[in-house]
Amino acid sequence: MKIAREGVPFVLIAAALAVGAIWLVAATRRWPFGVLAVVVLLVALWVPYFFRDPERTGPRGEQYVIAPADGLIVMITEVEEPAFMQGKAMRISTFMNIFNVHVNRYPVSGTVKYTQYNPGKFLNAAAEKASLENEQMSVGIQTAGGCRVLVRQIAGLIARRIANYARLEGAAVQGERMGIIRFGSRVDVFVPLTARITVKVGDRPVAGTTVLAELVP
Repeated sequence: MKIAREGVPFVLIAAALAVGAIWLVAATRRWPFGVLAVVVLLVALWVPYFFRDPERTGPRGEQYVIAPADGLIVMITEVEEPAFMQGKAMRISTFMNIFNVHVNRYPVSGTVKYTQYNPGKFLNAAAEKASLENEQMSVGIQTAGGCRVLVRQIAGLIARRIANYARLEGAAVQGERMGIIRFGSRVDVFVPLTARITVKVGDRPVAGTTVLAELVP
């Protein structure tokens, strides 16, 4: 199983704690330490699972907007997005729990024309006001056909670190890795009002595979 590079330190720390817990049980032979060791071992097994980074394939093409995140679609709504979309857009919000893959991917291919990091709060990422108040990283991509798509990583209650690899004027490649958010979060995708949405609230998209919308030339 491939591990995201941001997760390697956590995996090593968890493994070291598990070894220490086993040593403590062997040295003391006391049952409270045995219970502690079981808990530590379960966490040590979960940490690499959380940071797993599977390869993904699926539909590709300029007309498709591919899911940037695994999770649950919690909102699809028309919003005002002046920063990059420069007007009204459709926002598709995907909430990731601690059991989802947290590696995020570019939904379209093109050139990165906008990046903006905003520090903020750590409210429940599924809530509407998280879009405005939580820590977030936005990446605006312009396709070869001139279409604009915005991706926004939003930290949540547990998440405390957003990693993003996008660089201004750099290339965005559909389905390739864009970043990661640690320990529960949300990713919003903004598409033009003319786009045909192909998912609904309650759907469970797969990053790099599920088509969220189709762009209309």
